[in-house]
Amino acid sequence: MSLPAVVPAPVSIEAGSGAPFRLSSDTVVNGDTDAATALSAIVEARTGLTLATGEGRDIELRVDAGAGAAESYRIAADEASVVVTGADAAGLFYGVQTLGQLIARDGYGWTIPAVTIEDAPRFAYRGVMLDVARHFHPVETVIGYIDRAASLKFNALHLHLTDDQGWRIQLHSRPELTEKASGTSVGGGPGGFYTKADYRAIVQYAASRHMIVVPEIDMPGHTHAVGLAYPELAEDPSISDHMREIIRDYGGEEPRVGAPYDGMAVGFSSLKIHDEATYDFVADVFGELAAMTPGPYLHFGGDESLSTSDEDFAVFVARASGIIADLGKTPVAWHEAGAAAGIADTTIGQYWGFLTPQEGAAEKATAFVDNGARLILSPADAIYLDMKYPDGPELGLTWANGPTSVQRAYSWEPSLVVPGIDDSGILGVEAPLWTETIRTAADIDTMAFPRAAAAAEAGWSPATGASALRTWASFRERVGALGPLWKSMGIGFHPSDEIPWATE
Repeated sequence: MSLPAVVPAPVSIEAGSGAPFRLSSDTVVNGDTDAATALSAIVEARTGLTLATGEGRDIELRVDAGAGAAESYRIAADEASVVVTGADAAGLFYGVQTLGQLIARDGYGWTIPAVTIEDAPRFAYRGVMLDVARHFHPVETVIGYIDRAASLKFNALHLHLTDDQGWRIQLHSRPELTEKASGTSVGGGPGGFYTKADYRAIVQYAASRHMIVVPEIDMPGHTHAVGLAYPELAEDPSISDHMREIIRDYGGEEPRVGAPYDGMAVGFSSLKIHDEATYDFVADVFGELAAMTPGPYLHFGGDESLSTSDEDFAVFVARASGIIADLGKTPVAWHEAGAAAGIADTTIGQYWGFLTPQEGAAEKATAFVDNGARLILSPADAIYLDMKYPDGPELGLTWANGPTSVQRAYSWEPSLVVPGIDDSGILGVEAPLWTETIRTAADIDTMAFPRAAAAAEAGWSPATGASALRTWASFRERVGALGPLWKSMGIGFHPSDEIPWATE
């Protein structure tokens, strides 16, 4: 008997020998209210059926704190009943997501196969990143992305809130950031920003889906927008021949002091490293952001500071990471910051280099682990979701060894990316989606799905080789089986010809 398709692959799945459980309008779901609501929404979207609630035990959803590790769950389904047990509320929620994937059409009806699943995550941190600086995306789009990501057991939403093109978060301590620096995006499109109420709504909605929000304020580079609001804090743009090449390739004008920037070149901006007013600004920004963010992480960027000397970069990284640590938060930085002596030793590094590290990237990333912290892995040539597909639309870029196939997004092993860094040094996996070419919610769906599912499996499932399911051949069949569910949930995935998509 073939196993039902589940993504990400569970720790263990065993098909039962009996008849399936049949769903109908008389099916009763009992137990945890939040989980029942989540399940009912999936069932209605997939089947059109409305589950009843009450004292029946057709489908039972429960939390048992002694049932396993954090976020783990168990599903036991047979002809008579379905029981989903989570070790905590998050585990029960993830069990419900898996149960939704198990629903299959049987003639004119719907069934859940007889099956036993035991499951728990490999890594504690499983994230997606959405860049809302290059193109701004409204609250409803972010909430939609949260729903989609949570269905694949991601538990962190990293919001890239600032860049050269715009500042996207309202702060009462620095009101001119949104008054003067939020109105543009790449290509001259409209900008925008989140009010404090908007941000609170995103954080609260994410929490309802067992996700934290990780806000990023990128600095000391990627800060041209800061100079529009507070010119006394920013250095004049530094234009290299490489940046001129990018401008020639992608269009736009060279950045100018005091003028909004809507191009795609990077590395020309910097804060003033030796001015104490800069660190007053950093303290104001992260202090207010810390009060708005219940999650443990604040991301201060630190990437592509090409116009900041190595010595000045080290000074800034030490000061900024220390300010965040003193707020009681855990700093996060892109891997370049690992080269800076004096960085707060709690700082998490985010590796965005290639699957085969280049130009000292591995050494910089390793420095975080040597300090006693860990890494988030975001290999650009595997799970940067903004890279073009080989067979897809014109959306996306190709600089990360692109185009990036679904197979390449899947076929990598986290413990083999940075030499010498095994699971003990890895906090988790994150799939970034940069938005130079991504303007709409439909664009996000197209670029993220199905490749986000590959990243989800790298973060959740057993290591490559530790499970018969952890192969490309298995994954392409399993993710293809999700096509009807994704369609019913309104996910406009890219119908890659690498995947044998089920039609029902």
